[in-house]
Amino acid sequence: MLLTNIKLAWRYITKDRLYSFVNIIGLSAGIGFALLIAAYIRVELGVNAQLQDASNQYIIQSKWKDPDEGIGLTSIGPLAKTLKEQYPTLVKNYYRWDGVTTAVSKGDKSYREGIQIGDSTLLMMYGFHLLSGNPATALREPFSLVLTKSKALKYFGRHDVVGQTLSLENFSGAKRDFIITGVIEDPAKNSVTFITQGNDNQLFTGLNTSFFGRDLEQWNNRYIVSYVQLQKGVPSSSLLQPMKDLLRKNADPTMATDLQPYLVPLKEYYLSADNGLIRKLLYSLSAIAIFIVGMAVINFINLSVSRASGRLKEIGIRKVLGGMRRQLIIQFLVESTLLVLLATLAGLGLYAGARNVFSNMLNENLPSAGVFLLNSWPYLVLLVLAVGAAAGMYPALVLSAMNSVVSLKGKLKSVKDKLVVRRSLVGFQFMMAIIVMAGAMVVSSQVQLFFSSDLGYNKDYMISLPVPRNWTPEGVMRMEAIRGQLVQLPQVENISLSYEVPNGNNAGAFALYKKGSVPSAAIQTQSIYTDEYYADAYRIPLAAGGFYGPKGAVTDSLNVVINEKMSRALGFKESREAIGQQVMNQGGDRVFTITGVTKDFHFGSMQAAIQPMTFYQLKAFNAFRIFSVRLRPGDVAGSIRAIQKKWNTLLPGAPFEYTFMDDTLKNLYRTEIQLKKASYIATIISFIIVLLGILGLVSQNVQKRTKEIGIRKVLGSSVKSIIGLFMKEILWTMLIAGLVACPVAWVLMHQWLQGYAYRIQLTPAPFILAIVILGALTALLVTIQTIKTALANPVESLRSE
Repeated sequence: MLLTNIKLAWRYITKDRLYSFVNIIGLSAGIGFALLIAAYIRVELGVNAQLQDASNQYIIQSKWKDPDEGIGLTSIGPLAKTLKEQYPTLVKNYYRWDGVTTAVSKGDKSYREGIQIGDSTLLMMYGFHLLSGNPATALREPFSLVLTKSKALKYFGRHDVVGQTLSLENFSGAKRDFIITGVIEDPAKNSVTFITQGNDNQLFTGLNTSFFGRDLEQWNNRYIVSYVQLQKGVPSSSLLQPMKDLLRKNADPTMATDLQPYLVPLKEYYLSADNGLIRKLLYSLSAIAIFIVGMAVINFINLSVSRASGRLKEIGIRKVLGGMRRQLIIQFLVESTLLVLLATLAGLGLYAGARNVFSNMLNENLPSAGVFLLNSWPYLVLLVLAVGAAAGMYPALVLSAMNSVVSLKGKLKSVKDKLVVRRSLVGFQFMMAIIVMAGAMVVSSQVQLFFSSDLGYNKDYMISLPVPRNWTPEGVMRMEAIRGQLVQLPQVENISLSYEVPNGNNAGAFALYKKGSVPSAAIQTQSIYTDEYYADAYRIPLAAGGFYGPKGAVTDSLNVVINEKMSRALGFKESREAIGQQVMNQGGDRVFTITGVTKDFHFGSMQAAIQPMTFYQLKAFNAFRIFSVRLRPGDVAGSIRAIQKKWNTLLPGAPFEYTFMDDTLKNLYRTEIQLKKASYIATIISFIIVLLGILGLVSQNVQKRTKEIGIRKVLGSSVKSIIGLFMKEILWTMLIAGLVACPVAWVLMHQWLQGYAYRIQLTPAPFILAIVILGALTALLVTIQTIKTALANPVESLRSE
């Protein structure tokens, strides 16, 4: 019996190909988009879940009395190790690391790589799979190195490289061979080797060497990423008091008072980091996917109900010939379920076709269609059955119950063939489309603000070049000499040597107070290490004074420059009042003289307000990492080739790896850009679904009112007025939907914008524009559908019934 119903359903589907095509395409587009979003969410929720004993793995976070005293991500160097040593019944294991970026070379291959310097517990604690080597001892020996399979292939062309060596460079310019003691399979995305954006470490060494000058055993070192593995059944809250006790016993009194360490489960950390940025993204994408699927399902149900109403004569004939109501109910449900099944299969096809594009867009490797189907088939079966039942419910229960005589007449007694219900469903689709489109416009405008010229500096034609490190006075002098030769190239406008670029990462926060006041009045300030050319290279305007002193002739390394925010924090009403004033670090061992005040500019993300900032000269600390190069407008590719040629002459063997400032900002705002792209795709899909719904609704309406159109033409109606008749019905529906959608969209986007300290002004423009664009497309589609019937001979129209 079921096989017969399927055959009959297939015949019916293939008989009315246009209706079936419209219904399947609309639903498959929504399902395909939802599957892509669901796959991405599944991947993101699985970050850290693959780590060994993941439910007991935690990262130690820091909450400071003054947020500028330290970094929330890092903790005190010895804390995790001491917890394991003194509280073994609570802590099973620990891991700490400090990260550096340095030149790594093998023969003629030389690249800059992120190196993770940490405890030897890494491999045993997290269960990273070793292709070769002993996980228990791989990081214990001095100058040992563990690397991922992809890095082994990069340098050696194979992964069985245990016993081979790589040359690493330290911050004094010295090079040393490290012995490879292990090769691990490239780990899945996690919060141990991939702690922040742009920090994907794939080379690991132990703490058994002072080659890099890293010391994790000092209680004043507040910049160490620390993890603990708790004993089974131990709640994270049980470590709060032990951590306070250890700080009180070992750290300085200020730190013990101002710091409150706490544990975050690694399963939770990835979602909650950066004020929950990833979680917010997943919520936003989930809402968009639900809207799109909801629109697609409503469109499917609407078309199914509309089409079923035209089958009254078929129902009457089948009843007269002895058909039972139960058989009709099953038939309608099988037809709608088969249509949904076909749409779901088409949606899987769309998933497979768009997976690579979506993966690149979201910067995440989504599973193949086969793998996704294997993991999600119960949910897809449930979707097919639920939507199939919802779409077939009206014809199955209502139309099948009608009297045979009424059915044979082919007319419904209810007013306008349930048109009010169908208009309501179309109106809901309009509302969803307006919300999605207006939201996409707002997100796009906010992202555009991130890349606008109103950053407080000029990012155009700026590239950053990591340089070899020799953190000695001689190293600084050598880099200054190389800068002097590079800046003479005709393609180069300016170059600055610094520790930072405007990407939110800096040397840390230090407290300064005005000389003559008390140390307790110290202001936490972001520290930037630069030369005297930094402001000119980035075109950061000065509010008062100069940047350290004369270019190329700065002699006093204790001259500093502050921004306007720091100037106001120090109590100066006008920027010029700060010039010549002296400030001291909280330890009181250094006195700095303020020579200039810059205008405030966005050094990091616009999520946070601009912080007090102090520029220190490189010669005061001998720490540098980057050349910031401003190119002259013109042939950018040719300019980079010229710089690289000179670079190879001045720095033979040093990697030449450049990054445009635009790309640096893209990495800073990666999550927002992902949301923007997904919003654009959702807008396109929502428009397709809405227009397909209108296509089906209007075509059915025109078909049923062919005789009415003929009568109107006979009575003198023009083609324009007939088109307006159908247009009025749709546009009124859309207008009402717009009046409901705009306040909802306004509230949603206002709430989203509150996550940024600097944001666009929310205006009515995107909401009005969304209504206008959707209205124009709708009007065009209605006109195309109705004009043929309106131009037809009225005699033929009157014969239609």
